[in-house]
Amino acid sequence: MIGDFMNSIDRRDFLKTTALLGAGTIIGSNFQNIALSQQNQVSSFKPVVIASANGLKTVETAMEMIKNGSDALDAVISGVNIVENDPKDDSVGYGGLPNEEGVVELDSAVMHGPSYRGGSVAALRNIKNPSKVARLVLERTDHVLIVGEGALKFAKAHGFKEENLLTEESREKWLKWKENLSKEDDWLPPHNIDDTDIGEYMKSYSRHYGTIHCSGLDTKGNLSCVTTTSGLAYKIPGRVGDSPIIGAGLYVDNEVGAAGSTGRGEANLLNCSSVMIVEWMRQGKSPEEACLLACKRVNERCREKRLQDEKGRFKHNVKFYAINKRGEFGCASIWGGVRHGKPQFAIHDGESAKILEGVSLFKA
Repeated sequence: MIGDFMNSIDRRDFLKTTALLGAGTIIGSNFQNIALSQQNQVSSFKPVVIASANGLKTVETAMEMIKNGSDALDAVISGVNIVENDPKDDSVGYGGLPNEEGVVELDSAVMHGPSYRGGSVAALRNIKNPSKVARLVLERTDHVLIVGEGALKFAKAHGFKEENLLTEESREKWLKWKENLSKEDDWLPPHNIDDTDIGEYMKSYSRHYGTIHCSGLDTKGNLSCVTTTSGLAYKIPGRVGDSPIIGAGLYVDNEVGAAGSTGRGEANLLNCSSVMIVEWMRQGKSPEEACLLACKRVNERCREKRLQDEKGRFKHNVKFYAINKRGEFGCASIWGGVRHGKPQFAIHDGESAKILEGVSLFKA
C-alpha cells in the first residue's frame, strides 16, 4: 500500500511536501528551543520559605541555598536537617521523644514540585536524618513509602549509619511518663463515639506532638516541601501519623502551591488536609484562608466526644502552613491563646527570617 501511495502522487509534489515537512520540523524545533531559552531566562520569582516555628534556622539555611541557585527540594531538606540533628528539639530526629518502649521512631516525607514525585519513610529507627532517606526513596526506588525494618535496611544499603537516637534528656522524660502512667497512654477500652472519660490525651506537658514542616519556592518558580518528625511522644510502637503521608502531612502542586502540617496527626490523616489546602488555593483562596478552611474541616468532622471540649469543639491542635506560586504565605491553627500557644511560624521572604503569628479558629 505504501508503494501504491508513492506511485499515486507526483514525484515533484512529494519532494515539495517532504521539504516543507522538514522545514516545519526545523521551525518547530527552533520555536521549542527559543521557548526553552526564554523559560530559562525567566527566573524573576521572588523566593520564599515557610516552616513551623522551630524552623527559624531552617528557613535561613534554605533561603541562602535558594539564592545561590539550589533547587527548592535541596534547600528545604538541608534546612530541616538542622533540626533533625539538634538534640534539644525533642520532637524531631536525634533526641526525639521515644515510643512507649523507649525507642525513637522517625517519620518523614518529601515532595518535589517540578517532577511531581514524592518519597517517604515511617517508623524508621536508628537513623538520624529520615528526610534524607525519604529523598532516596523518591530518587532510587519505584516506591513512595517504605516503613519499619524495610526502611532501616534501605537506609543502611545507601550508607546510613545506625546510631542511638535517645538522648539522656529524652530518656529521663520517658521514664517520668512511664512512672506516672494513667489515662495518658494510647490503649483504649471498648468505647463508642459518645464516651467522654477515656483517652485523655495531653493531660500533662510530657505528652505532646512535635514536627517540623518546610516548604520553599525557588527563583525559578519551583516548589518543594518536606515534613519530618519523631511523632507523638510515647506512642504505641509502629504508630504512624500524618507526617510521612503525602496529601496529609504535606502536598505540593508546582502550578499552585505547597502545604504541610504539625500537630495531632490522627486528625489530619482523617482529613487529608494538605492536599485540600492546595486545592483551595487553586480555587483562589489565599494561603491563610486555605489553612483556616482546613482547621474548620478537622473541627467539623470530629464526632468522638472524648476528643471534644464542653462546647463540642475539637480540643487538640493542628497547625497548617502554606505558600502559593506567587510567593504569598499563611499559617492557621485550630487553637491559639495561652493554653495552646500562639499559631507562630517561621518565614523567610527573601529579605529576612522572622517568626510571625498566624490565625486560629479558636482561642483558649
